[in-house]
Amino acid sequence: MGPVTFSMDQYNAPIYHATDERYELLGQWAMMDISRYFLACLDALAMIDDVTHGRAPFEEWSSDNYEVTFTSSTFAVSNNWIPGRSQSYPIDVVRSVVEDYWRFLVEQPERNVTRQYRPDLPEWQAGLVRWEEKWGRPHPYRGRFF
Repeated sequence: MGPVTFSMDQYNAPIYHATDERYELLGQWAMMDISRYFLACLDALAMIDDVTHGRAPFEEWSSDNYEVTFTSSTFAVSNNWIPGRSQSYPIDVVRSVVEDYWRFLVEQPERNVTRQYRPDLPEWQAGLVRWEEKWGRPHPYRGRFF
C-alpha cells in the first residue's frame, strides 16, 4: 500500500486517504487537479515519464488551484489558495501514487453519461486515444501500463 490510497465516497466522488500527514497535499492535488479526468491523469503520467527520462515536461502543469513543478528527482506542489501550504515529494513516490490513482480510476464502473468523443470505447481508452491525438505521439505508458 502506498502513502496515498483512494476510494469513492457516498456521492460516487473519489476521495483520498493519506497514511501520513506529509502526503495530505499530494492527495489533495490528485483529487482537485486530476479528479476523475483521465486526460489529466495521462498528462501527469507523461510528465513524470518525461522528467525521469531526462526530458523537460512536454508542457507546464496548468491549474487554478496548485503550482506544480516536475523535476527528475522531485515533485513540488503549492496550494494557490492557502499561503505556506507547500510540499516536495520524491518523484518515484509521486509516480507510484499517480499510477495507483490511474488504476483506481480505470477500475471504476463506467459513468452513465453521454460522451461525445469515442463513446464506443471505455472512458479511459477514449481518453488515451484523445491524449495521443492531441499530442501527436504515443503515450509513454502505452505498452507497459495499458
